[in-house]
Amino acid sequence: MVISQNKIIKKTPAKKVTKKISAKKVNKKISAKKVTTPQRTKVICISHKEDCDGISSAALIRQAFGGDSMLVDYPGQMEALNQVVLDEKLKTLFICDLGLSKKTQDEFIDLMGRMRKNKVSITYIDHHDIDPTVVSALKKLKVKVIHDINECTTVQVYAAYKSKLSDHASFVATCAAITDYMEDRPLGSKLLQIYDRQFALISATVMTYNIVGHQREPDYLQYLVEELSDSKFPHDIPNTFEFAQIQVEKLSQMIAKVKKGMKTMTNLGHMEILDSGASGAVNFVMGLSGKDVGVAYKERIDHGIYAVSVRGSKNCKVHLGRIVNLLATSLGGSGGGHDKACGAVVPKPKIKKFLTELNKKIK
Repeated sequence: MVISQNKIIKKTPAKKVTKKISAKKVNKKISAKKVTTPQRTKVICISHKEDCDGISSAALIRQAFGGDSMLVDYPGQMEALNQVVLDEKLKTLFICDLGLSKKTQDEFIDLMGRMRKNKVSITYIDHHDIDPTVVSALKKLKVKVIHDINECTTVQVYAAYKSKLSDHASFVATCAAITDYMEDRPLGSKLLQIYDRQFALISATVMTYNIVGHQREPDYLQYLVEELSDSKFPHDIPNTFEFAQIQVEKLSQMIAKVKKGMKTMTNLGHMEILDSGASGAVNFVMGLSGKDVGVAYKERIDHGIYAVSVRGSKNCKVHLGRIVNLLATSLGGSGGGHDKACGAVVPKPKIKKFLTELNKKIK
């Protein structure tokens, strides 16, 4: 009987109690993990701030997906990406109208990889010339790449997310195509047919002058993104036409300055710009020089660089974007763009070398 009682004692539910305690501990650990893991909810669009295509792309992304916009120039692109890669709340990232150069593409791919490891959804939408190996690397990381050199970025955004956008979004895309000289492309031309041509042209021009004239006012550029995403026409936005008139007056004065200050080489005309943006003067430099390529450059004292704009006429036979990409990178800068419209960042001491080498390469 005693042995039987001992056996009964051994079968007491002590082990079961231990299992319950263990289960509670496991539950506590799972609960702790849920508390410490940040919830990713943010949607951010990083887009080009210097022209209508970049601003309009950000506006359509905002209309389709909500979220915030970060508007940057090319020198600020990597700085912005290095900022968002640390954001533990970032869920979805769009990058619009920001081409890559030989100098920046490796760092760009690395940053994309870091964010993808954190399950951030990334979409890269652009129309600048890009190395095919970069596209392959991005797709391998499962970054969604929407890229067509034959349509401006905003038109591509519109085509990709039309079902999420208002009817007015087609007008925003039309204006962007006009200002990027791509209204004759397959999709751009179809959009332009929807609207009166002169109405679209004046609206696109007003938007451009307001964007270029407010580059030092980031809050105003954000305001334009918000207004366009709310389906506003440029004439609906207060004071846009009045400000455009001021810009027109400044540009008319630029003609005389270009005539006086530009210089020529065998294959290009060039000029340093002191009191306005280089992009606003570069077409005057090309046209008034009588050359097929015009170059305008303005010093960015805060960065020790020159911001360079390059334009080619219809007779220009070389792809300026590719040439400028390689040349600027070899001189310690960066650059790239379209066949007849591109830009670069060049270290201040290397600007003369840049002009000399570019002149050689476009003959």
